Amino acid sequence: MAEAQNIPAGSTTAGAIAVAAESTVATRMSAPPSFDVADFPVPHGREEEWRFTPLARLKGLHDGTAVANGTMKAQIDAPEGVTVESVERGDARIGKAGTPVDRIAAQAFSSFAKATVVTVPKEQVLTEPVRVSLHGEGGTTFGHTVFDVQAFAEAVIVIDHTGDGVRAANVDFLVGDGAKLTVVSVQDWDDTAVHCSQHNALIGRDATFKSIVVTFGGDVVRLHPRVSYAGPGGEAELLGLYFTDAGQHQEHRLLVTHDAPHCKSHVVYKGALQGQDAHAVWIGDVLIEKTAEGTDTYEMNRNLVLTDGARVDSVPNLEIETGEIVGAGHASATGRFDDEQLFYLQARGIPADEARRLVVRGFFAELVQQIGVDDIEERLLGKIETELQGSV
Repeated sequence: MAEAQNIPAGSTTAGAIAVAAESTVATRMSAPPSFDVADFPVPHGREEEWRFTPLARLKGLHDGTAVANGTMKAQIDAPEGVTVESVERGDARIGKAGTPVDRIAAQAFSSFAKATVVTVPKEQVLTEPVRVSLHGEGGTTFGHTVFDVQAFAEAVIVIDHTGDGVRAANVDFLVGDGAKLTVVSVQDWDDTAVHCSQHNALIGRDATFKSIVVTFGGDVVRLHPRVSYAGPGGEAELLGLYFTDAGQHQEHRLLVTHDAPHCKSHVVYKGALQGQDAHAVWIGDVLIEKTAEGTDTYEMNRNLVLTDGARVDSVPNLEIETGEIVGAGHASATGRFDDEQLFYLQARGIPADEARRLVVRGFFAELVQQIGVDDIEERLLGKIETELQGSV
């Protein structure tokens, strides 16, 4: 794949691929963060944070016409010692990890009835994952969930989205000092679902946070993972993979704010696209503030276009306010199959179609293997194989 940096938004390459890659662009949104939906104007699609999003397909989430009239079947399976609470919005843990940064997130915050708080107590090391299953049964729902992993605890959390409906939510991750948290968020919706969610992670001193976002289903999926640091020494690893089919819009907008010294972040997102009007958007923002001396950060997005008619917009942004850093960089690449890889496999007697499937499997294998939950890994590999049956 050829690197695709500093290409103006909306430019095109051969076929129906479009790539946008920009650097050193302000990471600020058009309106300040707020819990009040009235503080955000209704977007029109010309705003920086909305210019890639098909507003007409959001079923009213962006303009206030969506009302809570749906059903979301929720089930939480938690190991012994983990507490699950249903709390009022005045609970001090709600919103501690971050504030809504767009109108949909603020609408979700204003509209939920009660929030769910899942707590992993101090120093507890879980040997089994916390599993959260959310199955849409139609209509529009709003939600707010807080995962409070306290100091020196260790946990894996799997959030699994299936079914149909329109969903807007905020998800908070409080990672205590010295804690280790891995989160796997799977978007395996039906083809007609709409899902918009802001993920906020606040990482404590010397804590480790790993996020793995996997998106396959849905008509429109727009996720906004955000990371900030509550003390020095924190580490964040943000991994993601997506497989965008004909007509689907899958958008991942990340922001890592380095606001504490001697912290690290590493971002790798990979996507494959196939079919007419398949559209993937990846925005990777990293902000290194003046107080964040000793920061070490890198972000990368790679996309593999399998058929004509697909479009990718990939925008890595890096904003640095201090020169006292260990390292900072970003990369974006979009392309078709590597001809040399295909030739190598075919020269060894592997048929062309099987060779293409092997290349795609290898493209995703690096990320799938880092999930660390066997049944989820097997399920995702099966989904990838099913997708490939229709294209290569």
